[in-house]
Amino acid sequence: MTTLVKTTSLAASLLLLSGCSGLSNLGTPTKPKVDETVEVIDSKSIKSIADITSIAFEWKKVEDPKVVGYNFYRANMHKDGRRLKLIKSLDNRYTTHFVDTKLQPNTKYVYQISSKAMNGSESNTTTAYVTQTAARALPVSFAQGISDLPNRIKLVWRPHPDLRIRYYEIQKFDTGLNKWKLLKRIDGRLNAEYIDDRLGNNKVYKYRITALTYEDVATQPTEVITAKTKPLPIGAQNFQATVNQPKKIVLTWEPSPTEDVLKYSIHRSLFESLGFSKVKEVSKDTLSVTDKIDSDGKTYYYKVFAIDKDHLRSSDKIDSRMGMTLNKPAKPVITLAQIQGSKAILNWSTGDKRAMSYNVYKTTEVSFFESKTEKFTDIKGLRFEDNNIINGVQYKYSIQSNDEYGLMSEKTDDAELILPKIKN
Repeated sequence: MTTLVKTTSLAASLLLLSGCSGLSNLGTPTKPKVDETVEVIDSKSIKSIADITSIAFEWKKVEDPKVVGYNFYRANMHKDGRRLKLIKSLDNRYTTHFVDTKLQPNTKYVYQISSKAMNGSESNTTTAYVTQTAARALPVSFAQGISDLPNRIKLVWRPHPDLRIRYYEIQKFDTGLNKWKLLKRIDGRLNAEYIDDRLGNNKVYKYRITALTYEDVATQPTEVITAKTKPLPIGAQNFQATVNQPKKIVLTWEPSPTEDVLKYSIHRSLFESLGFSKVKEVSKDTLSVTDKIDSDGKTYYYKVFAIDKDHLRSSDKIDSRMGMTLNKPAKPVITLAQIQGSKAILNWSTGDKRAMSYNVYKTTEVSFFESKTEKFTDIKGLRFEDNNIINGVQYKYSIQSNDEYGLMSEKTDDAELILPKIKN
């Protein structure tokens, strides 16, 4: 060990004041009882090593049998000026090492040491010994926040070159409380990365990094590191759903303008604003989906979400689009149902412009308990004549529309006709 700072003329003046301003008991001001016959530590034997907040001393022990220990006096030359005070009393003459701790970094201190006798007196002090604590380690020299990551921000920094550094503290600015809060402690000088996850989308966050020594002495924090999380992809554009297709709803859209979209997710619900569940996923090159539904006039509500390479899904805050399968055509309206001569005549008007043809159902009452029904299909006009009827038998006729997709309307109400029996 070697002396860090040599004695100066200022230190000598401090020495002259120590005899009347020192403290013989810790925290108790009193004039030291000096016995000039007690051996003094050799000032030239004092050596020291300084750290950021501590200074270690070594000296040559005295041989005087009256000595039972040593008193250390200290002054902070930046704050105390010439007022030395007793900081430590060692109770063993054979002790030759002492570490003064909890000091201020980069601060000059002056020390004087006396030998402590058995009767409570002490020797003259050594000449003033001036030394200085080491400066704080420099701040982390490079730190960066990586933006545009999904729900997270990655912090990277250059490992601190100072071997005294033991760990790092990551602080994050709390906008709600308007203050910095400790986020994470990263142990190990060579560790130089931290990922803050579970964050909001498209949000700006602020961080700073402080390095700390084995003695928990902190460097100055880095400049504020600002980074932003990745925004959600933009959803599908110009989304449409059909309302006029039989047994199906066709969904079409234009692609999302977000470049890294990989697929689209189609969700469906019976309700306009809740209860949506996924029905299908398609690749980014697919811009149309057919939802096959075995029901006529069935209504569903749809949303199409874009999903990017990081599995982020476009916002839920979009309006749904209603789709509906084609309804059955309206049933025709019977305008005439009568017996003319020996045949049944039915006339009707179309109930729906979609009607392409008609079905006529003829039900014959065979007996009180039995009937049979015949179906006449592909009738193009609005009139039906039935020559195949028997006197005295009751017939029931109903009519049904067919559209171009084969959808059939409900049947009309039965029209009841009977050809009267011929009287003898």
